[in-house]
Order: sequence, then structure tokens, then C-alpha cells
Amino acid sequence: MKLNTLALTSAIAATLLMGGALPALAAPVKNIVLVHGAFVGGSGWRPVYDILTHDGYQVSLVQEPLTSFAEDVTATQRILDRQNGPAILVGHSYGGAIITAAGNDSHVAGLVYIAAHALDAGETEVGNGKKFPNSAKPLVKTADGFLFLDPANFPNDFAPDLPRAQAEFEAHAQMPTAAQVFNTPMVDPAWKVKPSWYMVAKADKIINPDLERMYAARAHSHTVEIEGASHSVYESHPQEVAALIEQAALHAQD
Repeated sequence: MKLNTLALTSAIAATLLMGGALPALAAPVKNIVLVHGAFVGGSGWRPVYDILTHDGYQVSLVQEPLTSFAEDVTATQRILDRQNGPAILVGHSYGGAIITAAGNDSHVAGLVYIAAHALDAGETEVGNGKKFPNSAKPLVKTADGFLFLDPANFPNDFAPDLPRAQAEFEAHAQMPTAAQVFNTPMVDPAWKVKPSWYMVAKADKIINPDLERMYAARAHSHTVEIEGASHSVYESHPQEVAALIEQAALHAQD
């Protein structure tokens, strides 16, 4: 044992003398910022929040107004400004477009897309949706230019893997979302310079799973696919979602 210790010490000394350096282990990121998507609020993140906080992470939620893309990005940056160190920025659905823009913030160490849009420069959600059509029923538009899902269609289209009573409640608790946000072109996508992780919901009717796969492959994201998961994967599979976020937190600064 003494010989082995002596040999190891000598090897380290030799490495340092030759100008080498021992690899430093990057500290895991402890701050997580969660961004909800269109038509829903931040409360849907509660199961994921509970897991992450139990595991020692400091978790903040963005409650963006869904009134314009610029205002939603600003709301996210407002939360990022409060972080006391690097953060993992997580977006679901339309929240993916928000984190793609806000992710250029210096606080952001990594991005996590949960069945989310990871737009390239010049792309819009509407444009990509035409290339990869979804299987949901058409949205309803209000007289003042906001969109929502017909409550009768919400459970089957948005949340078929949630308990029916929960899906019905969410159908009637929707946050109408300004139609213009889906036509706002991306300017400077953060996934080109920040590491990313991506969760594909394989039974998603709101975003075509093949579009999700395209986003993930293009961004060179660390990718997982969840069998049978709907667009509400962040609620129906919180353990898997939290695990992916924690993987990002552990490795974003490698």
C-alpha cells in the first residue's frame, strides 16, 4: 500500500513538473429556472419542482404573461437576473422558444427542452408546424388575437396521459396566448453556443414528435424519448423530466 501511494505521489509530481495539470471537476449547477409553455401556467411544474427541491436544487419559476414574445423573454430575464450563480434554463413547448432567446443570458449554463420548440434564426413555430404538422384539433382565436384550445379538445389533445379530472380542470384554466408569439422569428438561438438536453414526447399531438427530434438532432442535444408521453409530459412523467434536468445540472459546465 505504501509503495502504491508513493508511486501515485511521484506520478502526480512528475505530471506537474512536465507542465501538466490535474483535471478540475466542474461544480454542478444548483439553480434551475422553469419556463411554462402556451395556454398553461407555472403551476404545472409542481411535481418537477418538488423533486428538484427535495434533491437540493434552488428552483425558480417564470410566470410569463403570454402577451408577446418580447414580454415573455423579458419576464424570463427578470428571473435570471435574480440567480446567484449559473442556472439551468428549462422550457416546455412554447417555453422552448423563450429559453432559446433568453438562454444567451450570462447566467445560463445549459438549456433543457421538454417537448419544446428550439427554433433556429429566422424560424417561427407556425412555419415549422407547417413542415411537421401536428395531430391536434385547430385552436380557437379570440376577437382580440389570442389563441386557446377548445376545452372539449384539451384533454385528448394536450393531456391524454393525465387523470381526466386534472385535464378537465386545466382545460378550463387555460391562459389565452397572443397569436403573434407563434409568428415571431427567432433572432439569436442560444442552443448554438450553450449545451442542451432534449426530451421527446413520443405521443405528442401538439408538437409533432418528428419536429422535436429534428430540433434535438440539430442542436446536438443529449436526447431522451418517453414512450406514450403526451404534450403534458412534464406533468405525467415528472421523475424522468427531473432526471434530465439534473443530468444537465451535473454536466453543463463539464
